[in-house]
Amino acid sequence: MASLPSTTTTSFFLLLLLLLNTAAVVRSQSYIGVNYGVTADNLPPPSATAKLLQSTSIGKVRMYGVDAGIIKALANTGIGITIGTSNSDIPALAADLNFAKGWISSNVSPYYPASKIIIINVGNEVLYYPDENLKTQLLPAMQNLQNALEAASLGGKIKVSTVHPMSVLGQSEPPSAGRFDPKYEALLKGFLEFNKATASPFMINPYPYFAYQSDPRPDTLAFCLFEPNAGRPDSGTNVKYMNMFDAQVDAVRSALNAMAFPDVEIVVAETGWPYKGGDTEHGATIENAKAYNGNLVAHLRSMVGTPLMPGKSIDTYLFALYDEDLKPGAGSERFFGIYKTDLTSIYDIGLSKTGQGPLATAPAPALSPPADAPTTGGATTLPTNSSTTTTPTTTPPNSTIPQYSPTARVNASKNTGSLNTIAISFIVVVFLAVTSML
Repeated sequence: MASLPSTTTTSFFLLLLLLLNTAAVVRSQSYIGVNYGVTADNLPPPSATAKLLQSTSIGKVRMYGVDAGIIKALANTGIGITIGTSNSDIPALAADLNFAKGWISSNVSPYYPASKIIIINVGNEVLYYPDENLKTQLLPAMQNLQNALEAASLGGKIKVSTVHPMSVLGQSEPPSAGRFDPKYEALLKGFLEFNKATASPFMINPYPYFAYQSDPRPDTLAFCLFEPNAGRPDSGTNVKYMNMFDAQVDAVRSALNAMAFPDVEIVVAETGWPYKGGDTEHGATIENAKAYNGNLVAHLRSMVGTPLMPGKSIDTYLFALYDEDLKPGAGSERFFGIYKTDLTSIYDIGLSKTGQGPLATAPAPALSPPADAPTTGGATTLPTNSSTTTTPTTTPPNSTIPQYSPTARVNASKNTGSLNTIAISFIVVVFLAVTSML
């Protein structure tokens, strides 16, 4: 009769399992995503990009269209893939279910499930543009694409959504009083009913960088970069926000709650900071880009969440994987990349699996306000469109240019440090404990 395993042996295997599980946590963060734009003429081959992504803790990639090369290259990697239809496809998708079925047949079925497509975005920031017909066609297009997925036995496996600009908010300060612009409420109600019915996310593009352009003071920069600052109180909740990102996201959460959609999940489809810009663009430096993106990653890893959504990390797609040298617009639009096209990092924000550091760890809030902080405790509002001064007259195809969004000048909940450092230290302790038992 075989003898039962000893207590020492059982403990050994339990600790080994714990060690492996902890290592997996360190290596994989599914809530960290990245945007992959293709408005460039110098991008590396898809296979090289896939290898780069696999060397990082990035768990998701968002495309603005359907790039067959990248989708194929990411097959069997486990990396989640968000794809999108063009804005110009929306009228046909809305009018013809067969067109939607054909779109799925051409752009999803050949790759899924080997390539882990998780979301299809119908268009990009459609509500930002003045085409009223396109706005009313967006929901029918989403519904037809959902029906096409179900016809292909993919319903529930792949979600359908769309990405909204922050300008859908009519009020963002304080975050607890966030409300959608009344002119969008009827449209948004339909989108949100769809999100709720299909368990798909409400996707939004918060950019603290553009808030800083409207108020380029040192204390505003500290708010935006997750750096020590006096904070800004929310009079509705008595919560003091310590970073802009949380305040913007919580303003959206409040707006969703006010429309009776508390269960619709928020996903940050884009956020980032350029490392270079034109002479009139404030704060576009490599130091600030590293601080914002690095502190954001550390904040997500801390699992602190936001004041209105504590204890969890919001799925967040960083903007962007590479620079896009052919982008029009302000100089900064071409310098949002985190990696060079030779696959080396422009600055290190702790994404590499081999090092996962050094992280720009967001420090604890300052106990006293900086010298140039406002002496009043309350004002937190920035202009609704903090950087947009003109309205587009045409609806372009999907754009990877981050839109200038409304912001709360409040800043959100502090990240207490790098989860990776703690996890790695824990692995060492467990390893020593295991080896001592041998």
